[in-house]
Amino acid sequence: MATTKESAAAADSNAFDIVATYNELLRSDPDLTMPIAAIEALVHVLTHCPSSTISETLDLLEKSTAHLKRSIPNPIGLSAGTDLFQRYLITTLQRPGQLGPAGDFKAIRTHLLSNGRLFIRRAKESRQKIAAFGRGFIRDGCTVLTNGGSRAVASLLQKAADEEGGPSAVRFRVIYVLSSISQNIEEPSGEPEGMETVRALRAKGVPVATIPESAVAYALGKTDMVIVGAEGVVENGGIVSRMGTYQIGLLAKAIGKPFYVVAESHKFVRLFPLGQYDLPIEQHVVDFKSADDIAEEKKRQQQTPNVGHSDKPVELPLCDSVDFTPPHLISALITDSGVLTPSAVSEELIKIWF
Repeated sequence: MATTKESAAAADSNAFDIVATYNELLRSDPDLTMPIAAIEALVHVLTHCPSSTISETLDLLEKSTAHLKRSIPNPIGLSAGTDLFQRYLITTLQRPGQLGPAGDFKAIRTHLLSNGRLFIRRAKESRQKIAAFGRGFIRDGCTVLTNGGSRAVASLLQKAADEEGGPSAVRFRVIYVLSSISQNIEEPSGEPEGMETVRALRAKGVPVATIPESAVAYALGKTDMVIVGAEGVVENGGIVSRMGTYQIGLLAKAIGKPFYVVAESHKFVRLFPLGQYDLPIEQHVVDFKSADDIAEEKKRQQQTPNVGHSDKPVELPLCDSVDFTPPHLISALITDSGVLTPSAVSEELIKIWF
């Protein structure tokens, strides 16, 4: 009987496309982060694929999580969400007596789904807390250098602009580094990432200068601080962020400018990279090729049209490539839990998980 139920649950899981759901959530809600989209997708899985026992629920969650991670080119950000939600489920299921009559799995399941959605709602509000903690870093007359399309950074800078009382009282400036790497062809516009934030700041009266990545060292002489976002904050206090963040950190350290990271606590991920090439993703930023290699690649593409291969690692497009910024380059992390030093990240991870 148990085997029949498990088979039915597996069939339901296969019928529900968690990868398509995850991608659709990100497309439909521009404010959604990857970890929260992953958690919401898992909540959809639990809703769509009913399970009647704790073991079935955990097995369903584990298989769905593994499939999602395998199918996304860069699973670092979403791993923070899936791991956190999995830990939350395990912790909740270990104390079922507090959620209703002993053995009443229906009450437990209802509690899990309702609290999962509550967690998603609270996580979406975390940027407001970050802005409250970080607005004091934006001092009168200062110039901030930033890059990428971090919504947390955008919220912080716009909050600082609002605090100053509007266009007539703006007292800080922004240097925005725009990527020279071409954007994804699926994007509705070909403009560089971050232009939406640039327009929003200028509309509030904040003077914004846009520069290419090659001008970062030149522009840092006019900068008082660097504020960047992150896709993931790892255990040693470093960050994984869009390609180019590492070199900004190196240059800021060399010139003596503070380098601040803005990130939601649900982006803290159990990962401990020692360098650039320890990240668990497939990306070919430095890709050596000879003329023969290029010819062979073209020949292979002509012989084998683009067909999905489940056993082949999903490669990250160059426009979405990331790098690792080590903790010694980071002055502080501004999170919804407060302002942390890089060395405090591991302790914060323990609090989040336990």
